[in-house]
Amino acid sequence: MSLNVIKKVIDLGDGRTIEIETGKLAKQADGSVVIKQGDTMLLATVVSSPEAKEGVDFLPLSVDYQEKYAATGRIPGGFLRREARLSDYEVLISRLVDRALRPLFPEDYHADTQVMISLISADKDIMPDALAGLAASAALSVSDIPFNGPISEVRVAKIDGQLVINPTLSQLANATLEFIVAGSENDINMVEGESAEIQEAELVEAIKFAHNAIKDHCRVQKELTAEVGKTEKRTYNHEHSNEELKKAIYAATYDQVYAIAASASAKEERAAKFKAVRDAYIETLGEIDDITKGLAKKYYHDVEYDAIRNLVLDEGKRLDGRNTKQIRPIWSEVGYLPSAHGSAVFTRGETQSLTTVTLGAKDDEQMIDGAFINGYNKFLLHYNFPGFSTGEVRPNRGAGRREIGHGNLAMRSLKRVLPADDENPYTIRVVSDILESNGSSSMATVCAGTLALMDAGVKISAPVSGIAMGLITNEGGDKYAILSDILGDEDHLGDMDFKVTGTAKGIVAVQMDLKINGLSYEVLSNALDQAKEGRLHILGEMAKTIQAPREDYKPHAPRIITIKIDKEYIGAVIGPGGKIIQEMQRETGATISIEEVGNQGIVQIFADNKEAIDKAVTRIKNIASKPEVGEIYEGKVKSIMPFGAFVEIMPGKDGLLHISEIDHKRFESMDGIFQVGDEVRVKLLDIDKQGKLKLSRKALLPKPEATN
Repeated sequence: MSLNVIKKVIDLGDGRTIEIETGKLAKQADGSVVIKQGDTMLLATVVSSPEAKEGVDFLPLSVDYQEKYAATGRIPGGFLRREARLSDYEVLISRLVDRALRPLFPEDYHADTQVMISLISADKDIMPDALAGLAASAALSVSDIPFNGPISEVRVAKIDGQLVINPTLSQLANATLEFIVAGSENDINMVEGESAEIQEAELVEAIKFAHNAIKDHCRVQKELTAEVGKTEKRTYNHEHSNEELKKAIYAATYDQVYAIAASASAKEERAAKFKAVRDAYIETLGEIDDITKGLAKKYYHDVEYDAIRNLVLDEGKRLDGRNTKQIRPIWSEVGYLPSAHGSAVFTRGETQSLTTVTLGAKDDEQMIDGAFINGYNKFLLHYNFPGFSTGEVRPNRGAGRREIGHGNLAMRSLKRVLPADDENPYTIRVVSDILESNGSSSMATVCAGTLALMDAGVKISAPVSGIAMGLITNEGGDKYAILSDILGDEDHLGDMDFKVTGTAKGIVAVQMDLKINGLSYEVLSNALDQAKEGRLHILGEMAKTIQAPREDYKPHAPRIITIKIDKEYIGAVIGPGGKIIQEMQRETGATISIEEVGNQGIVQIFADNKEAIDKAVTRIKNIASKPEVGEIYEGKVKSIMPFGAFVEIMPGKDGLLHISEIDHKRFESMDGIFQVGDEVRVKLLDIDKQGKLKLSRKALLPKPEATN
């Protein structure tokens, strides 16, 4: 059997290459490629249905990235021992690819389309997420599916002051900025990442640097398309049209819609008015078929789209009456929940987050068991978006892709200002529950998270705020308006959703999605400058509520003490089968964890009261210390002999309390003096050459007065 295998190579310019291969695997898919860099290999496939389903007026695109455990020579954990639902990490990569691809499909293409990307081999130092977008685009490039690409994604990082494309995992440890950037040969359409309080100009420089690499990736994909012979794409007709109806709807409703948009009505009132205009016009059409009714709704939506955008471009006025730079009214409160370790309510306009902070022990760390990424995470941020926040009835099915993505952006923002691990013994969980939503609830989460962390007494380095920016452009692109603190409608009807978070010193995280081609770097720079102005305003409003972390944790917050012991005592503290440490936890009420680091054991003792911690510390020190002559110990009688009692002063360390050292008075026998299990306070008098311990109770008792 002969194979028509075609390969292309992308030169990264520093001796590294990326290889694209097609024609060998998954040939029944509409398009399939294998991307290879080092030992990392991704298989990307794409399939699109021949026809669109009846009544579908959008692109049903699904993008799934999955890592095969065999790629790293591992067997999955869990009961089933097989790959299961996508992990959060896989969902985040799927979203990165989806957001880069979706704007490049033709607007009138509505066939079910599925992109699947699998990590089939892994080099532990070459990160696959930066290759996933290239793999998906290359699979589309070798198919006949209509696509206005190609695109690519790259990671850009600044390491030791130098910008690097697709750095290794080990290099990223020293990065001051790290962004995934996606785009076509001509435009950037997606940016996401984090940074160490950088300035706006530095971000623009990094995006430009990334775009230069993307251009080369796109050029190679075009060459691949030509060699495969897929320059001609399939023909399709997925939309009905009625130009006369479209013109009639515009003529009849545009002025009414524009007036409603300019009235600065509240969200629910505005939506009701828009719906009333639509329904009234459809009523005038009389008896119409479903296709005509669907077209009428579609064209009316286009009227809303144009009217709202023209209002902004022509008058500089927005749906809620603000100008382009105004931030909605803000109020916030901390300590709202008395039982939480930290809490805050942050409300901006019609968007509200109730956020909590919980402080946990090392045992509360999240175990990450992925094919490529595995280990432990001590900072968790969870974002919840229930239906009632937008007045909808929606079943609660757990966190979806949107919740995971928004939570990740807030997590990136806040982790940059957390204290270093050696200064923070806690596992920290932040939970943002969105109670109202009309635009940028992820940015409300950042603000509420900052307030709640400070309320909890977590020593963050600086407060962080976030703002969502929008963009409206005219058809020619020569006129535009940048919008600060966008509404939900402005996100839906605008050309850009640009979220920027940062401290007063600089940017810590970014997420940008563009829906148009041709965003100039001048407009991008202007948007960033306007975002900075808004971000600083929000920080000022937050400072009215709380300016810095509380001096101490809440009285009911748990406390953690860290002590260090010699490595040789770790086993003694744990005990056979964990017997000793379990007994200590049961008797003291504290949670105890031990980690071996170098030649030491790092012991964390976690409890919600000082007494429990003190008991546990004493027990551990007794186990992990050597007996010292002259020291006083609280011992326990282990056995009784005719000549005295053996007393345990440390776990596994017994000494002889001779009958003559029990008291100043003389005892003839041990009968009735002690019982096994009695606690007795003794002093260590001596340790002989054989290591035997000589104890005395008498030495701690006052001498009787001499009698005449």
